[in-house]
Amino acid sequence: MCRSIKTLRPPALDQEATEEEIRAAALQYVRKVSGFRAPAAHNREAFERAVEAVAEATAELLGGLEIRGQAARTGA
Repeated sequence: MCRSIKTLRPPALDQEATEEEIRAAALQYVRKVSGFRAPAAHNREAFERAVEAVAEATAELLGGLEIRGQAARTGA
C-alpha cells in the first residue's frame, strides 16, 4: 500500500472526502503503480486518464459505503 494515501472515509475523516483529497489519493496510486512521479510528455495523457479513472472509482466506492450502520451516501 502506498503510505502517502490516507483513508478517506469516516471515522478517519470528520467529514466526506473532498474532490481534491480523492484526486490526491488517485494521483499517489497512479504514481506508485506506474513508477513515475511525473510522466514524460508522451505518457502524460495515459497518466491523467488513469488518475481520473481512479478518482471516479474512489468517489463511487466512498459514496456506496455504509459506515457503522449509516445508510449509503449519495453523490460522493
